[in-house]
Amino acid sequence: MALLQMQRIYIYALKKDRKQILELLQRRGVVEVRSMLKEDKVFSKSDFSVVKQSLERNISIAEDSLNILNSYVKEDSSLLSALQGRKELPVEVYDSFREKYKPTVDIAKRIIELSKIIAEGKAEVLRLQTQIEIISPWVNLDIPLSFKGTKYTAGFIGTLPKPWTLEEIYERLAQYMPLDVNIISSSKEQTCIFVLCLNNNKDKVYEILRGMDFSHPSVSIDIPPAEQLKSIMQQIDEVKKNIDASIAEMESYDEIRNDLKFLYDYDTMRLEKYEVLETLLQSKNVFIITGFIPKKDSNALKEELTTKFESVVELEEPRKKDDVPVLYKNNGFSEPLEGIVNSYSPPGKGEVDPTAAMSIFYYALFGLMLSDAGYGLLIALACALGLYKFRDTMERSMKNTLKMYMYCGIATIFWGIMFSSYFGDIFDVVAKTFFGVTDLPIIPPLWFYPVEKPMLMLTFSMAIGIVHLLTGLAMKGYQMAKQRDYMGIIYDVLLWYILLISSVVLLLSMKMITNILGVNPNIPDVLIDAAKIAFLVSAAGIVLTNGRESKNWFKRILKGLYALYGLSGYLSDVLSYSRLLALGLATGIIGTVVNQMAAMASGGVLGPVFFTIIVVLGHFLNLAINALGAYVHTNRLQYVEFFGKFYEGGGKVFKPFSINTKYYNVKESTE
Repeated sequence: MALLQMQRIYIYALKKDRKQILELLQRRGVVEVRSMLKEDKVFSKSDFSVVKQSLERNISIAEDSLNILNSYVKEDSSLLSALQGRKELPVEVYDSFREKYKPTVDIAKRIIELSKIIAEGKAEVLRLQTQIEIISPWVNLDIPLSFKGTKYTAGFIGTLPKPWTLEEIYERLAQYMPLDVNIISSSKEQTCIFVLCLNNNKDKVYEILRGMDFSHPSVSIDIPPAEQLKSIMQQIDEVKKNIDASIAEMESYDEIRNDLKFLYDYDTMRLEKYEVLETLLQSKNVFIITGFIPKKDSNALKEELTTKFESVVELEEPRKKDDVPVLYKNNGFSEPLEGIVNSYSPPGKGEVDPTAAMSIFYYALFGLMLSDAGYGLLIALACALGLYKFRDTMERSMKNTLKMYMYCGIATIFWGIMFSSYFGDIFDVVAKTFFGVTDLPIIPPLWFYPVEKPMLMLTFSMAIGIVHLLTGLAMKGYQMAKQRDYMGIIYDVLLWYILLISSVVLLLSMKMITNILGVNPNIPDVLIDAAKIAFLVSAAGIVLTNGRESKNWFKRILKGLYALYGLSGYLSDVLSYSRLLALGLATGIIGTVVNQMAAMASGGVLGPVFFTIIVVLGHFLNLAINALGAYVHTNRLQYVEFFGKFYEGGGKVFKPFSINTKYYNVKESTE
């Protein structure tokens, strides 16, 4: 429940060491660079937009070339490759890449060029194949399609819709004999014809042909169709050979895929460096780096910089107006939930880190919503296996995600044992279906069956909700204590504690409420009377103090009454925890239904096979759906009910100048 203390850092160094210092800071990854000093006549900022555009272009080229290469030569990768993390490389590889830089960029451009050549070639093949489809019906014509006639004759080459016979065509043109009609080809869709007539009849013949829906070919060529077809086939062969050669060359670049990846990371690192350079104040011989650094890292970095370079490093505490970045400090149990907090918003100025307090409830609520020991065991084992197998290479974010779900799985196992849910009632169903066992249940619950006692489960869910909300109020008090707002603790926390606890006591003293909830607390009359007094006193205190910022007493009372109305909000918040009952019952009931369906299909020789298939598929879907539901609703209970009592957020996560690469992690040395 703590945040690492930050310090301002000022680094003054010679310009000749700028490159080495920036690369060292990037590899250390402990300084968030911020502009804290203003420009003057001596120190000013430089514009590196041209260099940045060049690097951005090369990054885009590298990314495009990798995507293109992967579309032709699939990279070998397993389903678990996402868990492996980035490959570690020594810093010497980064330094030596300068020699391979330009050739690698040229190859990336060549890959993009080859993809264009292949795409254009395929488009050309389609165009030529379209020409073949147009010319093929005319392949038996031994004159060019562009033929119009001779000195004394007129020629008409074209198509008529639907099939036509020579007799039908001659019948239409009989009055303009002599003429010659040839059917070149015929199909259900069209008839290709060649008509030759005398010049003095050509207009009338053409008019009749138009009446028959005659149309000229869509292409006009000066050589016979058969020769044109042969020429097109040769062109297609040449284009395909060019495509095959380009693909072969493309596939040969699979050997330098790693260089293309490193090019992407290399220029990404350089781009980040130039983005930092734009924020630095520089004179002719000196440059200044300013920003924030965790206090735990400040002395070590200061010693390293002043030892290796002619530099001066100053450290000072943040100022009140500073928007200090947030860097968490949590143990291994709470750390996996830092991402959940960030998804809402990092702690704002003066706020405490809620991760540690949230973690206990987060795991417990997730497990209670899923509440099946079998499902929890699968989740915990899968995550533990991934954490163990890739413990040396896995990225921190992925490691935290798996740890979070592993703890959620362990909590699910706990609640599953409490409620005797093991893949629903699979043990009972198997024992009864295949072994005829009637003495059930095989494994009784350590507590109770939620399906049999839903009101007890509802009561328990709301009790957890009350504890969760009161913890949120306690966090508010802790936050005020750190800010030394001791009167605020009394007015905004202690009075509400008294009001809420006394309200619970009074509600539990009502027979109607206890009958609904199925509980019988037997609260002594003395305690009930004390709760009534405490309720009235705390309510009056809230009315009188919650509008204390107003000088006008009338406004103060109105604000106090409005604040007291917030008691109804607490009631609705407590009712929100009924989702623990709903999701827990849903998981168990669906699992039981799956088992019953499997039991119904268990007869016959293949019964066990069908039983297994239904159980595996059914429980897989049940786990997937309800685990997602548990995740979503657990987050909601944290964000709305818990955070709503004390937490606003609005901070900014610490983003140091570091190596934010995609494929490789450059380090000082590797084993």
